[in-house]
Amino acid sequence: MLSDDLSRIDLAALQALVAVQNRASFSDASELLGVNQSTVSYAIKRLRKAFNDPLFVRQGNAIVATDKGDQLAQQARVILERMESISSPSGFDPAIAEGTVTVSCNHHERMFLIPDFLRRAQKEAPNAAIHIFESAVDGKQQLKENTCDIVLGPVSILGDIYYRRKMFSDHYACVMDPAHELARGVLTLERYCASRHVAVTHNGRWEALYFAALRAKGIELEPDVTVSSHDILERLIPGSKLVATIPFRLASRLSDRLALRPFPMDVFIQIDMYWTERTHHSGLHRWARQILAEVAEKNLSDDDPRSPRRDKRQPA
Repeated sequence: MLSDDLSRIDLAALQALVAVQNRASFSDASELLGVNQSTVSYAIKRLRKAFNDPLFVRQGNAIVATDKGDQLAQQARVILERMESISSPSGFDPAIAEGTVTVSCNHHERMFLIPDFLRRAQKEAPNAAIHIFESAVDGKQQLKENTCDIVLGPVSILGDIYYRRKMFSDHYACVMDPAHELARGVLTLERYCASRHVAVTHNGRWEALYFAALRAKGIELEPDVTVSSHDILERLIPGSKLVATIPFRLASRLSDRLALRPFPMDVFIQIDMYWTERTHHSGLHRWARQILAEVAEKNLSDDDPRSPRRDKRQPA
């Protein structure tokens, strides 16, 4: 049987535990949960007593979890996800559905999936609210903190609470001013590396996949300019000596203004959709995921066999 201390632990205490681990702060956790800081502190105090461990300790100005705190938070996250999925109604009619779907993604996905997704969503479920967030490199954290329901991107989010479905694939191409010397002749790897480059880095926190491919060949490419997102490139590149290496589908949309050349290496990009147990059985969110998948299939089908399209749980 459970001890008296363990039997008194409720879901609110587990929510507080997960919030403190996610935010590394008692005050930020209380703000996230919409409760007083004393409520969070009391919940953690009860958990400390029940599990005979401090769970969180202070290191300098930060709050960090102990080994048992990490282990408990991981289990608590699974319990909370499953409890919310159990509470979701099984029947679903989009015409009368209310609720919110939050999709987190970046420029690549916003250009090719979001417009058609929003048009269908607003038509089929007029009472549902749809929010589109910028994911940058924070998609997994957004899912963990329940600040978004779906993440789209060329990322690998592993863990037994995450689900994945392939959306579409792409590869890299280069764009430059039409007067650029690389717009003429064969674009060899040597000519490419000798050029000036602009790279998208999401505020210095992300590196495109082609950099690793170049390093595998012993090439360390140092961009001359870095920008936070792809959306500025079409105004930045004209009249400059800069070359941008971006997904081919994005590059194709700029081909009427910029010169488009094949990247001198074959680097595969896969865009996946991720979600968690929390929304896996939700009628509203299943419907939203299906629309996204249908938009990708209709607009971006590539018949690439390297990844399955069916829903699957990622291994731990």
